[in-house]
Amino acid sequence: MKFTELGLAPELLKAIERSGFEEATPIQAATIPLALAGGDVIGQAQTGTGKTAAFGLPMIQKIDTHNRDLQGLVIAPTRELAIQTQEELYRLGKDKKIKVQVVYGGADISRQIRGLKDHPHIVVGTPGRLLDHINRKTLKLGTVQTLVLDEADEMLNMGFLEDIEKIIKEVPEERQTLLFSATMPNEIKRIGLHFMKEPEHVKIKAKEMTAENIEQYYVKAKEYEKFDVMTRLFDVQSPELTIVFGRTKRRVDELARGLEMRGYKAEGIHGDLSQQKRMSVLKAFKSGRLDVLVATDVAARGLDISGVTHVYNYDIPQDPESYVHRIGRTGRAGKAGVSVTFVTPNEMGYLHVIEDLTKKRMDPMRPPTEKEALQGQLGQAVEEIQGKLDENGLALYQETAGQLLESYEAQDLVALLLKTLAKDPASAVPVKITPERPLPFNKKGGSKGGNSRGGSRKDSHKGNSRDGRRYNKEGQRPSNRRKKDDGYKDRGDGKGYDRRKKNETNGKRNYDRKFTIRKKED
Repeated sequence: MKFTELGLAPELLKAIERSGFEEATPIQAATIPLALAGGDVIGQAQTGTGKTAAFGLPMIQKIDTHNRDLQGLVIAPTRELAIQTQEELYRLGKDKKIKVQVVYGGADISRQIRGLKDHPHIVVGTPGRLLDHINRKTLKLGTVQTLVLDEADEMLNMGFLEDIEKIIKEVPEERQTLLFSATMPNEIKRIGLHFMKEPEHVKIKAKEMTAENIEQYYVKAKEYEKFDVMTRLFDVQSPELTIVFGRTKRRVDELARGLEMRGYKAEGIHGDLSQQKRMSVLKAFKSGRLDVLVATDVAARGLDISGVTHVYNYDIPQDPESYVHRIGRTGRAGKAGVSVTFVTPNEMGYLHVIEDLTKKRMDPMRPPTEKEALQGQLGQAVEEIQGKLDENGLALYQETAGQLLESYEAQDLVALLLKTLAKDPASAVPVKITPERPLPFNKKGGSKGGNSRGGSRKDSHKGNSRDGRRYNKEGQRPSNRRKKDDGYKDRGDGKGYDRRKKNETNGKRNYDRKFTIRKKED
């Protein structure tokens, strides 16, 4: 179903068109009309199915921009998801001049207070920090007309249920409530029963994918190895039309720049690009002027791209649904396709979750050596030379060629030609890609125990851990010393602690340390 058929306002359709989307996802098509009608909705669908737009578009359409009161509240489980939701709501409401403020733990609360004083139409926040603002009287929910609970089962897993109920009690009873969850445990059903009015329950079945035409591989590699391994695979596999998927906008920009430095015709697309730039990049890719398109999930979803021979997942996707969307770009119309996913050792659990969804095991692939990559380059150079010889048109150059043959051996001249055409991986331009943390994982599912829409979880006690303990970006244990702030920190259970309350006997902070002990994955 097209977005134009859903009853959305012109300014919202303009924002959707600017993002390059035409077709609504199943959860969007099913819930947007219900939400626009004003009823309470429970949307049950896997992550990566477009739920932010499913609740965001009706909420934004309902907002009266002439009214400076707070009208929408979105509760999200993690700071990363809250930030990304705020960014997407801002993009969707840009033409309507909607103001969206995000609040989350571990950040400067004074800056958030200033933002709240600026009369946002929508506030997005994590439970712990929302409660803190409510207690400080810096956030008043008496005018909220639309309440959204996003990733409700995730918040339940993180111990936020009690906090959520406290927040809901601050919101007027006469409101619209939209609840989205991948699963529907009894506690979530109880929220629907106690805090919603005759909600419509929309359940979207998770897609199962048959991919007979797609050869699926994975390469286990450390974060700093992935770029060199990927370019060697390009040399060996000789892809005709390639999409590389990165997790973040920064990642996409760095990968596109690095590939250009290595001599590949590559460009990236992500949500920060203008619509005109996105369209020009896609046009160049479809016409063959680009060899490699680097994209985020958001930028690539909903776009019609055909003829792709290879998909490389530079970063393993946050959820299985995204993997389905990614590799579905190749193997179309009965043609064969190849998918290669790079996995760090700590992310192997995600690989198994993806395999369970696709009902197909990925084959391990050994990273090519520099020698194998050079052989691939030479093979491509030979094909290029043969093609040029078939074209002929060499008469003008025969005389000079004869003169060279008098001074040099023919084999040396051909070797020089091959050296000119083939890139030697051993002498490749060094490219540094900023490392990102591996996705956290537990056995309940790839997105459980980690932010299902990317980034690391700093709002959760589960954290980015290898053995149940916290680690920083460099993989080291951080010190116990914490940065000065307003005195409040979100804790993993959402209840928070006040750093100003100390144990009277020894001055230590009186709060529980909670760790998750995990079995080592592969």
